Amino acid sequence: MSTPAFRALKETFGCRITLLTSKAGSLITNHLENIDEVIIQDLPWIKCSTQDSDSILTLIETIRNKKFDAAIIFTVYSQSALPAALLAFMADIPKRLAYSRENPYELLTDWIPDREPYETILHQVERDLALVAHVGAIPSDYLLKIRNERDSLVSAHYKLSGLGIETDRSWIVLHPGVSEKKREYPISYWIRIGQILSEKYQLPILITGSESEKNLTKTIAFGIGKYAFSVAGILSVQEFIAVIEKAKCVVSVNTSTIHIAAATKSPLVVLYAQTNPQHTPWKSRHILLPFSVDESLKSNNAIVRYVSNLFYKDFVPYPSPHEVVIAFDKLITTETVKVTEEEPVALNQQ
Repeated sequence: MSTPAFRALKETFGCRITLLTSKAGSLITNHLENIDEVIIQDLPWIKCSTQDSDSILTLIETIRNKKFDAAIIFTVYSQSALPAALLAFMADIPKRLAYSRENPYELLTDWIPDREPYETILHQVERDLALVAHVGAIPSDYLLKIRNERDSLVSAHYKLSGLGIETDRSWIVLHPGVSEKKREYPISYWIRIGQILSEKYQLPILITGSESEKNLTKTIAFGIGKYAFSVAGILSVQEFIAVIEKAKCVVSVNTSTIHIAAATKSPLVVLYAQTNPQHTPWKSRHILLPFSVDESLKSNNAIVRYVSNLFYKDFVPYPSPHEVVIAFDKLITTETVKVTEEEPVALNQQ
């Protein structure tokens, strides 16, 4: 969701862009535009394996030696930019831009007081664009884009054909895997969705996921029966992008898959756990089906809880398989389904 902001920086300044990201974040970087170099480092203020202080000191020295002109720190509104700002300060980067709720003093040379979520809530794309606009960076367009090499579809076809999947037609993608339990949608519902879709459309149904989600995808594929295939762990990221792009429609929980689908302009039904109102698919043809997060699974982050208490007070049950299929049918049969363009949420209007 930060890629339109990267585009703004590249087009406005003609600069070289190095992205510092985690191991998990680095999986997609080869397929993003406008990034010249990637530094991969898991850090203790993000969800990852614990890092010792020596590795952070080594990272600071690596960054210092590259003599960067500026550091721009992208955050969601519930995160603090100050740990990364301190890292950039210690690496002697002269210009440092970020949102911050508290006064950063010398840690940031360019400070934008963070008004979210107490005064407004922007879509994440808008938040990041507003950050770089502070230094005059404006992109030529605001769409999510992702690179997809033609060879990737060829290699994906080869792998899918090996599973007995007919690749001369389109397919349906079901993506059930989540990184957090609170975003899960019931397995029995996934199976019923697949059964209805297979009976109705008689198209291959690909149950996608990572290597660690094989048991989940195999269970769902077995439950659906005819036309369903577990493809978890067999596709590279590049091939996964190609598979999403060719899909007749994608049904997914709210994870990175929905943003890949938005970038490839694939019709999308989102089973959206009510966690982050600013992370819906950006400017894409999709239907959002929200559901509540169990109280025991809600974040302990006070800012996330504030938003949850404000917007998600009423219980919303899981959308039924029948509701999901209706949304699916609407997306693939009606070209006039509105392309969603997220607008800022003014809290005094709620």
